[in-house]
Amino acid sequence: MKRTWPIALGIFLIMLPVTAVVPLLFELTEGRFPGRSELERHLFMSANMAGSLLAALLVGVLSDHLARRKLLIVPALAIFSLALFLMYVPWPYPVQLGFRFVEGAAHMTALVLAMTMISDIARSEHKGRAMGLAGAAMSLGVASGTVLGGRIGSEFATSIFLFGGVLIALVALGAILVLQDARLARSTERLREVLRLAAERRALIVPYAFTFIDRMTAGFIISTVSLYFATILGLAPAQIGLAMAAFLLPYAFLTYPAGLLCERISPVLLMAIGSIFYGVFVVGLGFTPVGVIVPVMVAGGVAAALMLAPSLVLTVRLSGPAQATGMGGFHLTGSLGFMLGPLLSVAILGLLRGAGLEPYPAVFVVFGLFEILCVLVFLPWLIRLYRQRTVHRRSELEIEGL
Repeated sequence: MKRTWPIALGIFLIMLPVTAVVPLLFELTEGRFPGRSELERHLFMSANMAGSLLAALLVGVLSDHLARRKLLIVPALAIFSLALFLMYVPWPYPVQLGFRFVEGAAHMTALVLAMTMISDIARSEHKGRAMGLAGAAMSLGVASGTVLGGRIGSEFATSIFLFGGVLIALVALGAILVLQDARLARSTERLREVLRLAAERRALIVPYAFTFIDRMTAGFIISTVSLYFATILGLAPAQIGLAMAAFLLPYAFLTYPAGLLCERISPVLLMAIGSIFYGVFVVGLGFTPVGVIVPVMVAGGVAAALMLAPSLVLTVRLSGPAQATGMGGFHLTGSLGFMLGPLLSVAILGLLRGAGLEPYPAVFVVFGLFEILCVLVFLPWLIRLYRQRTVHRRSELEIEGL
């Protein structure tokens, strides 16, 4: 595991500027560009995820074809850094959204391939802990980014772009010096073959569907819930950052143990249980008074930790040798959910207001039910995968006993 730690550190660092904007969302949209509509404010997050969506699958296919990761990671980090610096300049709002799109594409390219490099290096029997480490680094970066954003941007929200630009430039330099590709067989797969492979390995729909719903709910939390905290509950950026950190820090620190659990307990079981509890948390958050938001967010983070590592482990196991492509598909569906989350929440808020209903806490109930319904809809698949893995595990134990 020694070779994976520098990569995990890189994953942690590249997540910081991405989530540092969350507690500053109102200041970077309405505060910087007065008169923005509710949809336009949400687009600030969705534009970033649209770029991620474009990059997620394509970069996995390209990387598997080239059998190279570093060749794509370093330029992506350079573009990521440049996009952050450019967003510091007061361009018109549509141009800012364009830079957010580029930033998302560059960030996702680096993230997908860094996580795939960890999987490349890890031995087959240690995939659970390897992906748990990658997930923990990602979620810890998300948690730390929200705290840093609330602190660094408390006086001038745009200073977060300078911080992020410098940080990612240093990460790019470190990647040049540290990263080494594992020996990989060159893949001849193209997008059409990847889609055919996904059709043949239909079980991949399970982790993909769960990450879609999970990230869609996360998109709702970092956009609508962040704005809800600022506008309805009247929380300051530092308080919003603290609330988000209360959710994300347990999520971060427990993701690696969840990866270890996947080596002993079925990841299917962990993913299903985590999703149900997470759905209950989202519903309850809409009814939570200001005084107890922090402990409720902590409980939500614990539930969320049971979902990420298992879905990553399932994706790696079900993808076969084309792990970068499988991981790209994982992040593709996740990015699609992340992009649609803010847009769907705007649509739901509009429908509720149009029907003469109070939008809060009803919108929380809707998104919480998405998580619970995902488990119910895919329950037959989950049972089948659970039984297959149990039979396979028994066979492995019997072989070891011979």
